[in-house]
Amino acid sequence: MRDGWQRRIDRANDLGRADARAAALLTQYASILSAQAACYDAFVARGGRLTGSIEHDLAELRAPAAAAFATIRSSVPSQIAGAAPQDDAAIDELLKAGWRESSIPFFARIVLQPYAEALALLAASASASHPFRPEGRNLQRTPGRAMCPFCEGPPQVSVLRNDSAADGGSRALICGTCSTSWQVRRILCTACGEEDERRLRYFRASEFEHMRVDACETCRHYLKAVDLTRLGLAVPVVDEVASAALDLWATDHRYTKVTINIIGL
Repeated sequence: MRDGWQRRIDRANDLGRADARAAALLTQYASILSAQAACYDAFVARGGRLTGSIEHDLAELRAPAAAAFATIRSSVPSQIAGAAPQDDAAIDELLKAGWRESSIPFFARIVLQPYAEALALLAASASASHPFRPEGRNLQRTPGRAMCPFCEGPPQVSVLRNDSAADGGSRALICGTCSTSWQVRRILCTACGEEDERRLRYFRASEFEHMRVDACETCRHYLKAVDLTRLGLAVPVVDEVASAALDLWATDHRYTKVTINIIGL
């Protein structure tokens, strides 16, 4: 389920050209993705030196992080650009603090998302003696809340697909930190574990026919879902950002998102 970085960039650019209202947002997002892709390539190239311990790996993260921040400063509003760390010490503190957060702050996420995704890739091909497990996150566990099986981060988006082996099709979650995907039940709140379908609501908007808001009346949280049976060309993490209007609708109706995305919605 993990989409390549170039595929995400291309999808963001395509959606931006197709929707003038979202063009500025998606152009900015494509720039962020490009900076993250460069980080990811650098981290994979350093694979033999990465351990999964943020304290140990900072030496490998600093240079790609500094390059990414320099790129981002030119593509985000000045009031946001001013918050980017300027030196190694500030970068180290930002990344260490962000690694301990369930919802990672913007500048830390630019680096830590591709770092976590690189660890997940390395873990998939590593020997048992060097499993590349993320260390030091120490995230608070909430009963009933879905957690990534690799990094224990929260899901960013849900994905619906046809699956002959699953009654009514399959549902997967994509981690907002490392992009790992894992299967879950179709009828389930990912924030509190509610299974009573009478307490679960599904909302769609005509302008996003392949998207929906999955909301829970028990905990008042929501997660957006990408329905690949309606649009197989969708790239879930990108289409999740592009459908920002659905987040505004959910917020107006007093639902809280399971985790915000990199643009803060």
